[in-house]
Amino acid sequence: MKKTLRHAVLILIAFLGAIIPAWSYGQITWINPFILGIIAAALTEQNDNLPGRVKAIGLTLLCFLIATLSVELLFDYPWLFACGIAISTFGFIMLGAISSRYATIAFGSLLIAVYTMIGTSAAQSTSFWLQPALLLTGACWYYLLSLIWLILFPSQSIQQSLSDVFLNLADYFDLKSEMFHPVSGLQIQPYRIREANLNTAIVLTLNQCKATLLAHCRKGHLQTTSDHFLNIYFLAQDIHERISSTHSRYHDLTDHFSRSDILFRFKYLLAEQAKACRDIARVITANENYQHQKSSALALDELQSSIQYLNHQAKTIPDTLITQINYLFNNLTTIEKQLCNIDSPDAHQFMEGELSDTDPRTLRNMWQRVRTSLNPESLLFRHAVRMSLALTTGYMILHSFHLALGYWILLTTLFVCQPNFSATRKRIKLRVIGTISGLIAGGVLMPLFSSYETQLAFIVFSGVMFFIFRLNKYGYATGFITMLVLFCFNQSGTGMEIILPRLTDTLIGCGLAVIAVTYILPDWQANRLPQVMAEAMQTNKNYLDQIIAQYRIGKQDTLRYRIARRNAHDQDAALTTAINNMLAEPDKYKKAEEESFRFLTLNHALLSYISALGAHRTRLDNHVTHRLIVDAHRTIHQHLDVLSEKLLGHHRSAEISIPEETELKARLEAWREEDGSSVKLVLQQLDLIHRILPELHILTDKLLAPSG
Repeated sequence: MKKTLRHAVLILIAFLGAIIPAWSYGQITWINPFILGIIAAALTEQNDNLPGRVKAIGLTLLCFLIATLSVELLFDYPWLFACGIAISTFGFIMLGAISSRYATIAFGSLLIAVYTMIGTSAAQSTSFWLQPALLLTGACWYYLLSLIWLILFPSQSIQQSLSDVFLNLADYFDLKSEMFHPVSGLQIQPYRIREANLNTAIVLTLNQCKATLLAHCRKGHLQTTSDHFLNIYFLAQDIHERISSTHSRYHDLTDHFSRSDILFRFKYLLAEQAKACRDIARVITANENYQHQKSSALALDELQSSIQYLNHQAKTIPDTLITQINYLFNNLTTIEKQLCNIDSPDAHQFMEGELSDTDPRTLRNMWQRVRTSLNPESLLFRHAVRMSLALTTGYMILHSFHLALGYWILLTTLFVCQPNFSATRKRIKLRVIGTISGLIAGGVLMPLFSSYETQLAFIVFSGVMFFIFRLNKYGYATGFITMLVLFCFNQSGTGMEIILPRLTDTLIGCGLAVIAVTYILPDWQANRLPQVMAEAMQTNKNYLDQIIAQYRIGKQDTLRYRIARRNAHDQDAALTTAINNMLAEPDKYKKAEEESFRFLTLNHALLSYISALGAHRTRLDNHVTHRLIVDAHRTIHQHLDVLSEKLLGHHRSAEISIPEETELKARLEAWREEDGSSVKLVLQQLDLIHRILPELHILTDKLLAPSG
């Protein structure tokens, strides 16, 4: 919230700083391009340190200049202009293959080009330089303010990113606490699906936080006191690994302890730790010191007393359940210590305080990324082709029918046409509702507040509200930007006249977006699911490989380990997103919904079992134990390889005999009394993983079976 308010103040100052001088000197026609330049600059702002921000601004302004001058040069030559739209749209979008930074600049360049078209078509002046100069002046004014803002609040973006991570972790803790509600016959699949969705949100915020930290780094290392935030980021990753882990089958616990208070105490402790995460998010944003609440530590003590009581009743409770309860307690105890010491950097030691930076740094590497994406299998290439044809078609429509305000068709298509059908459909719905609401509100307010000064105030208000809502409430943001447009045009007395054209152009632009994502190189999720599932199996296998190696050498939070862990969670999130997107697509393009959801559930369970192994990494010295762990790991490794190959269409068969499988299962379940708790944990987790592999094979065969 604080970041949103600070950004709103920045936008307010930018608007006032552009509008007041233009109004004072009687240059009313300059206000609209100033505002559009500010909007384009604000939408392409990068999270970066000061030198990086200056470089990004320079590159962005260069792209803005090229885009605006190209529009002015070709504006009076329709066929050349159409070719220019097609080529430039494709080229700018393909720049996104380099990194997200270039994708943002590419979008801003296309936006400033459309703004130039709107301004040039409405302007009375014939000056070649006027529109580009005014738009770039607005952009430069905003960027100047943003640099000052960065100097005043250098760590604001990092703090907000970390705060978002802990807010999402709090939601995850809350869901985990619900899973400990002792209900007999617990159906775990709905919880697993919700858990997968929440995990996707955490993965997204962790990746955004990593990108923000990298923007303040050089070669992966922070150069300032922000290393404190880097340490908290690593700690958040570790907490995520621990809270996403599963040490048992939940229905076993709920069935046996449904009349005991032990699960309620786990539930209460998790709820208290969720509150702690929210408190951490608040103090990080406010730049305050964190004080851990005593209620959480008290809940942990009470839980420990209950477990000790259960241990005395061990004769009536299976050893496996007592062991699982102890694993859970140890895991939550470690999380409690981490939360307690969140504000003490020296309390946590990480082996390699470095982030993985995969962005290309040379022109050769940049071109290599673009060239790799220049094929029809690339999602970015498909999106670039769709956008290029959609915007060109929009221009041909407005030119053929002589639509004076038809450039809003291009603007609408640019905003609503997303890389997949699901996101496009959602954006169109919000865009149409927001546009209609904004037109109604603007149509009512313009006659009521007819004075020039009052309408300028509404322009500023609408612009600020657009930026407040644009990330979380796109429908509201569209409504406010529509009001801004109406009040801007009303300065020349045409506000009421553009209501119908604005609505018509919005509908045409949305229609073009629907046609583009449906018929031009469509990306139906059902066709991609096997590949996404295969990648999930591979990343889980690599994550498990890294973990098992550390049971030989001891726990080491190396960069390689953290990359493997992040990749596994990234692919789990990608699988969740792909299946959710498939549900929003037309029925005829959906396939095996029930099997897909079950595969998602098992994949997330697999990842949570592996995460438990990762959370409890320690060195084991017993050779007999290592032999069993190696045998089990080899078998699981082969299964995951076979699943991945089958999903990719290679149809490889398992290389493990049924007798070997049966023997391994018996060996994993046969704990020895003299085995330590760490050994029992490893054997239990490997057994849990081994148990779900047969169903994964069955689901894979069903998913790959010919339909009909």
